[in-house]
Amino acid sequence: MASYSSYRKIRQDSIVTNSIPDAAFQTGAGKNFNTIWIRGGLGFCSGGCCCLWTVPTGVYRVTFEAWGAGGNGNGACSCNRCHHYKGSGGGYYNSVTISTVPGCQYSVCAGGVFPCLSNECTGCNGCTSYVNGFNLSNFCAIGGTTACANTDWNTFCFSAFECCLGPGANGGDFGMGNHPGAFSGSFACHCYSHNFCATGAPFLNMGNVTGELTECWIRCGCFAVPYATGGQSAMTTYCGSSCCGQGGTGGTGVVKITYV
Repeated sequence: MASYSSYRKIRQDSIVTNSIPDAAFQTGAGKNFNTIWIRGGLGFCSGGCCCLWTVPTGVYRVTFEAWGAGGNGNGACSCNRCHHYKGSGGGYYNSVTISTVPGCQYSVCAGGVFPCLSNECTGCNGCTSYVNGFNLSNFCAIGGTTACANTDWNTFCFSAFECCLGPGANGGDFGMGNHPGAFSGSFACHCYSHNFCATGAPFLNMGNVTGELTECWIRCGCFAVPYATGGQSAMTTYCGSSCCGQGGTGGTGVVKITYV
């Protein structure tokens, strides 16, 4: 049976958009707006971070932004040759804005990186970041491409554009891929001045990771890189090195939740 209290409630569809400005609300009575960042630890072999997020009371709109983890750097796969190098790629980006309901729960996972350093010429791609739950359909951001090295005397393995994403790709409203680093290197046995560039992730503004080697038997990918950024590669400028270097892992993925 209807009552006065049920009649006096205001329906959401009866409010004209922007008809009540923020200045009309007292402190604490405005929109329930917040941002949450989900990410793993920085460092080699990070497992990323997964959690269960519950929509707070009064929240009916949420935006998820996700970045995949960065790809691994390559190892120095031959101890007796100079290499050509292609830097690793940063994680892809994807975003979606959806209607939700207070109390709904979402599984949120910021992708980890490959669980060990790379000894091979080709490492591993970064892991996918994703969100599962009400009003979502296969929403994710894929990891960045691996770095690689090539010991062929006559062939450069050129970098390729792999950054095109069509509308609705990976369950999102807007996504952006990433370009893996460009190739460099030398054909000679004693090869000065190698360099590579591993790309960062779109819109995170973490920068790129570069490496340059003028003259050195072997250099490993020894340093942790920023979130969703491609990992460092092993490099050499000589033939006959006594050991092969390892490539570093990329940066862990990230998920950003904005709700109102």
